[in-house]
Amino acid sequence: MLISQSFRAFTLALTFTLFFIPSLVWANALEGLRVWPSPDETRVVIDLTSEAQYSYFTLSSPERVVVDLKQTTLKTKLPVVVKDSPVLTKVRKSSPPEKGTYRLVFELKKKSTAQVFKLAPTPGGQYGHRLVIDFSHGEQSSTVPAKSVSKPTGTVSRDVSQLLGTDDIVVAIDAGHGGEDPGSIGPSRKYEKHATLAISKKIADQINAIPGMKAVLTRRGDYYVNLNKRSQIARKNKAHLLVSVHADAFHSPKPRGGSVFVLNTRRANTEISRWVENHEQQSQLLGGAGEVLAKNNNDKNVSQTLLDLQFSHSQKEGYNVAKDILREMGKVAHLHKKEPVNASLAVLKSPDIPSVLVETGFISNPSEERLLFQRSHQDKLAKAIAKAIVQYFESNPPEGTLFANRGKAIKHKVTRGESLSLIAKKYRTSTKAIMQANKLKSSSLAIGQVLTIPGAKVASTTKTSPPSLATPSIATKTVVHVVQRGDYLGKIASKYKVSVSSIKRQNNLRSDTLKLGQKLKITVDIKNLPVRKHTVKKGEFLGKIAGKYGVTVSSIREANRLRSDSLAVNQILIIPSN
Repeated sequence: MLISQSFRAFTLALTFTLFFIPSLVWANALEGLRVWPSPDETRVVIDLTSEAQYSYFTLSSPERVVVDLKQTTLKTKLPVVVKDSPVLTKVRKSSPPEKGTYRLVFELKKKSTAQVFKLAPTPGGQYGHRLVIDFSHGEQSSTVPAKSVSKPTGTVSRDVSQLLGTDDIVVAIDAGHGGEDPGSIGPSRKYEKHATLAISKKIADQINAIPGMKAVLTRRGDYYVNLNKRSQIARKNKAHLLVSVHADAFHSPKPRGGSVFVLNTRRANTEISRWVENHEQQSQLLGGAGEVLAKNNNDKNVSQTLLDLQFSHSQKEGYNVAKDILREMGKVAHLHKKEPVNASLAVLKSPDIPSVLVETGFISNPSEERLLFQRSHQDKLAKAIAKAIVQYFESNPPEGTLFANRGKAIKHKVTRGESLSLIAKKYRTSTKAIMQANKLKSSSLAIGQVLTIPGAKVASTTKTSPPSLATPSIATKTVVHVVQRGDYLGKIASKYKVSVSSIKRQNNLRSDTLKLGQKLKITVDIKNLPVRKHTVKKGEFLGKIAGKYGVTVSSIREANRLRSDSLAVNQILIIPSN
């Protein structure tokens, strides 16, 4: 009897265990798969219900990466066809090696280094467990080491523009978040990443309009850029300043207003010790000094001192820029903090580049969320931030830049495609002044010719705002361009002398692809409108032609220097822009 009862209990326990084994073994589920191509890599994010247990391997002929997800079932649709990645074409399922494993195959156009890693759920709850696969667009091994292309000892590697003192001041503008990282999410489900990109592009446009300044964007589209890589992009472009644009958030909807963050000194000292351990990074940061440190790597005190000096300088410059930005931003928006805030944030930790992080407002506040996505408010913020940056560099111009040589006679070396008028425009002087200073008998120039630029000027914001930061004094007109065969955005932008980004913004374009017959609205300076010519046909008169082009009869007379209103068939008339 006891044996029978024991056997019955064992049988029930075994049945219970077998019944629930599938739910225990296949505890994970693949809920979604997202693909985010960027200029350097394509990222695939796999959304899972719990932490991934995985393995992966590569196959060739054709190139593939295979990922096995242990104890996982599928809750999304496959295959996924990828059209906008240079390396990845398709993600599909395949026969698993064993029951309970789900196999994914990533079909590639070419061999690509894959990095696979897990991400924990985000604190805000936007994302759960994820498995990330990054496919590089280019093999790292193909990069030529710096030492193999270095110049002989005793030579100094300097750009001609540095020698002649005409270098641009480079400002790196970093649009926070992007791709699978939305940043903070507002009450109406708007993403921080979209607001930061829109504002960053507007800041870049403002800076690029200033002679002697150039903006570099760390990202131009909706994709994620590694935090360390943002600083690397700034360093690669020899940026004098890095400005990271964000939108704040809080668990309460009450806080509002902008802030500017700078690097925390105490934490920076810890970062210095980490930089010292990596001599390859020191070489990137310190230029020639870095190579000396690499050869004398036993003297860490010297390394510490040099990096400490650079950190101190960058922190001081960043703090001063932050104060200028707060002053200007406070004129157009509410401020949450009126003084720079110390913080230990990854994007601020470049010892060689002064860096600030601008919180443009609280996206968690309903009224500020609406403002952050209003074009007019974005314009105000961008103009204020750009104005502060320009004013800062006017007072603190880096050596060798056009700003540093303001008001001085400087040298310019003629390059291919340059004309006297273009050079005069760059330095805000006249062709006549350049010709007189160089005793030129004609406007013809030779490549490599060195010109003296008399009293070169740079846009000033000290007393009056430069044209790009104030209400334009030049008349503008919105025209409609019909896309013809062979047209592309760069060609159209060049024709009307506007930027590609302004055309995309005005027409809400999400890509660079155009269709034949597509109509684009373009706002241009009237002086930059393409020259229009009209061949007179039988029966036409000035009033009729003026009406056709929407101009006045007197303007046609003036543009063609007509002494009477009489016209001849086949006579060619220049049609003015207004």
